[in-house]
Amino acid sequence: MKTILITAYSVNPYKGSEDGTGWNLAKQIAKENKIILITRKNNVPHLNKYFKSHDDPILSNIEYHGFDLPSTITFIKKKLGSRGYVAYYYLWQLCIIRYIKKKKFKFDIAHSLNFHSDSQPTFLWVFKKPTFWGPIGHHPKVPKEYLLKFYGWRKYFVDRLYYSVKWCFRNLDPLYRYSVKRVTKIFVINSSVESVIKANSGKIIPLSAVGSDPVLENIRIPKTGFNVLSVGRFHYMKGFDITIKAFAQFYHSLSEMEKEGVNLTLVGKGEERNSLLKLAEKEGVSKQIAWINWVNKSEMSEIYRTANAFLFPSHEGAGMVIPEALSYGLPILCFDNVGPGELAGDAGVKIKYSDYKKSISDFADNLVQIRSTPILQQKLRSDSLAEFKKRFIWDVKGDIIQNSYSI
Repeated sequence: MKTILITAYSVNPYKGSEDGTGWNLAKQIAKENKIILITRKNNVPHLNKYFKSHDDPILSNIEYHGFDLPSTITFIKKKLGSRGYVAYYYLWQLCIIRYIKKKKFKFDIAHSLNFHSDSQPTFLWVFKKPTFWGPIGHHPKVPKEYLLKFYGWRKYFVDRLYYSVKWCFRNLDPLYRYSVKRVTKIFVINSSVESVIKANSGKIIPLSAVGSDPVLENIRIPKTGFNVLSVGRFHYMKGFDITIKAFAQFYHSLSEMEKEGVNLTLVGKGEERNSLLKLAEKEGVSKQIAWINWVNKSEMSEIYRTANAFLFPSHEGAGMVIPEALSYGLPILCFDNVGPGELAGDAGVKIKYSDYKKSISDFADNLVQIRSTPILQQKLRSDSLAEFKKRFIWDVKGDIIQNSYSI
């Protein structure tokens, strides 16, 4: 049995997103290895609670430690907001080397597990052990037309500035370039990462950073109505303007009788909520939309179960909600891109980028087809479940990582 030293900035057994991924992947690695897990100190109480309340033999393979930078730096990080987190993580990765040396940890393999951003380097290669990095990735640029049509020039420049800053991190930092060169393998969340980080293709292992627990019960199509579901942060990158416009076009194409029980459920919150509320009113579908803030996992489960289709025209480079929707056997409608499009795999309906109005019509037309063709809806549900079982159960991801350690 090997000993793996893992640095994971975010690890929490009680959360989803990056925290949940950090925990689930670490636990998978611990199935066949002893692991030394180093994380932020604020994650330690959650780990303590989990270890005390769970009698799982795998936990005996996990030794965890909390490491933070001095409190003054932590204070500055909070004051700077998102910019502070990026700088803090860089320093955290750099200073953790001294911490590991001081503790005199003995290990066979080093693995920098998260942040998942591919614009921040790892420094674990200094120990001259096989070093693994990731899964890492990035959000690509949102296509220009899809920003300007609804969000305007300001959000367009914000998006391009964000992408340019990340480009500078990857290309102008010599330590970043050296990290790419020195690590043994790099897990990447989508196909665009390899060219962006300029890594040797032999080092690249595809591994999405998202997963979910399997839904064990049989999935059945709701017997009444037609509920379209979309989940996520109300941010320009997520494309909720297209969600609302496509649903409105679909809804208004139906007869008065067909409109009975047809609705859109939006789960989330964010800076664009007010503008999206105004859009729904303008499109004449305010009364057909249910707006729900973030809810706990059990409530979210019921929301997924009552949906007929999952509409997610996001431009991002990932999308945790796609595997969740697949696990409930929902037909997926998304763009054919490196984010949701690649996550959906062989399942769902993927719309190619063309122009803004055509994309809206394409999504709307497919909603009409799914609603009016039960056989098609059932096929798409079967495809979703098959894709989930093939790629997104945590055990599958654990096997990929374990196999890579043996290379």
